[in-house]
Formats: sequence, C-alpha cells, structure tokens
Amino acid sequence: MSKNMASWDRIVRIVLALVFVGLIVTGTVSGWLAIVLGILAAVFVVTSLIGFCPLYAPFHLSTRKES
Repeated sequence: MSKNMASWDRIVRIVLALVFVGLIVTGTVSGWLAIVLGILAAVFVVTSLIGFCPLYAPFHLSTRKES
C-alpha cells in the first residue's frame, strides 16, 4: 500500500472533517445527515493520517507527485 495522497489533499480532507464535525456539534445538521457526515469525517481523518485513499487505487489515481 503506497501513499497516493499529496499534502494539499490531506489538508483539504482534515479541514472538511473539521467542518463536518463543527456542523454536527453546533446542531446545524442532525439525524441521518449527521451520521453520514460523521462517518465521512472519520474516513477523511483516517485516510489523511495514513496518506492512502482506497478509492483512488482501483482507478490508479494519485494526487502525490512522484519524484
């Protein structure tokens, strides 16, 4: 499992996760939408920490610049 996410991609995912959590905590979203956003936030954080997005792999996508 090689990394396929660039630094900017990882930062964008962390920021989106923080926005999603903020929406949930403030009560702006609730119910099933809050559950979906919570799961997405968790996935974004995990993929950002490991630097690998499993959805990129089948399509041979990478935002990481190869040197």
